[in-house]
Amino acid sequence: MKIAIIGTGKVGRAITSYIVNEGHDLCIIDNNPKVVESLVYKYDIIGICGNGATYDIQKKAEVDKSDLVIICTSSDEVNILAALVAKRMGAKNTIIRIRNQDYYQQVNSMKKDIGVSMIINPEQEAANEIVQMIDFPQALKIENFAKGRINLVEIYIGDNSPLVNESLQNIRQKYQFQVLVCAVQRGNDVFIPKGDFVIEAKDKIHITASRNEIVKFLSKLGIIETKLKSVMIIGGGNISAYLGQRLLKNHYRVKIIEKDEKRCLELSELMPTATIICGDGTDNELLLDEGIESTDVVISLIGIDEENIISSMYANSLGVPKVISKINRENFTRILEENGIASIISPKIISALRVLSYVRALANSRGSNVVTLYKLVNNEVEALEFAVNENAKCLDIPLKDLKLKKGVLIAAIIRNNETKIPEASDCIKVNDSVIVVTNNGFLDNLDDILA
Repeated sequence: MKIAIIGTGKVGRAITSYIVNEGHDLCIIDNNPKVVESLVYKYDIIGICGNGATYDIQKKAEVDKSDLVIICTSSDEVNILAALVAKRMGAKNTIIRIRNQDYYQQVNSMKKDIGVSMIINPEQEAANEIVQMIDFPQALKIENFAKGRINLVEIYIGDNSPLVNESLQNIRQKYQFQVLVCAVQRGNDVFIPKGDFVIEAKDKIHITASRNEIVKFLSKLGIIETKLKSVMIIGGGNISAYLGQRLLKNHYRVKIIEKDEKRCLELSELMPTATIICGDGTDNELLLDEGIESTDVVISLIGIDEENIISSMYANSLGVPKVISKINRENFTRILEENGIASIISPKIISALRVLSYVRALANSRGSNVVTLYKLVNNEVEALEFAVNENAKCLDIPLKDLKLKKGVLIAAIIRNNETKIPEASDCIKVNDSVIVVTNNGFLDNLDDILA
């Protein structure tokens, strides 16, 4: 496909890094010549320096011939104008980034008029992911498939876990729950496990099941925690605003620490029932004065990664039950993980994966489409949800008779809104949703799982 990306800030660069490996004809547009030059050199792609909202620049980038235009500059107004220009030029599909909630609602109601296929709001989607982490505190990370009917949850295996030294086959027989361990991270190694795989202490396992089954499973293991009640958010940006409102509606006690006085006033007006503190969230004395030691959840959402690392490590050292940190630079992730902080979110990556799902589906619009896609374990594993149509080659064949590629696991089948962890005798049928986990390259069609 021919794809144009307008705007190469954090989100635009993340999208570029994911799409560039998909084999498409890619062109980037940005008004910063140094950024354009660096990305052209790094990825060997076409780059154009200029205002992507203008007709001349879009014409130069051949937007009129593009299958997809992704617009993600830092300005909502520029993005809307660029989308209108792209539609006028005849772009087939357009994805637009909108951060302002008022704009988001208006653009969403006018998608056809503006020519927008999908809207992404990195901050809102990051807030949604954090809410899931708080509602399900046992999980280091949690991803949703089939509109939330099935979860993929990352769990840390402690030294005293009853799963240690148990094979997956024994675990399933012993606990009799509809859960499947579909990926395991052990140090720097990643496994798509079979039934004889043995769990070890300090493993990170990814399990797939409905939420109720996961809760039952964790309860049986004795690692269900009491519901969290109090939340301290360090940093008062857009994510904090989205998040704070969601948490207050869910009856959490919310305290936000922000050092900009004007922003504190805005947050106070937006969330009158939250406690807003004007101060430096990296100041240990201030955090102690504000009761960080007795807080259930600390979420560090400052705009600077290094400050988030400092705040998160301090909260973790005080024994805060749940610590979540926003990190944009992926090379910092390991620093936090090595210090016991594994609940990490990255707004740009969340958005990039949503776009990548759309790209995979669009590239294979006549096949079994990718509905949802997540990258796990430092991007070494993909978990994909496919919508199955009548052209799939794997229909009505028992799974035990399917010849799958190495490193491919069918993790779940959703049929008529019911979730099933598949067994050897099960078959894939038309209109099913199928969850596949793999460390074997890129899949954009369900048939790609076949050897």
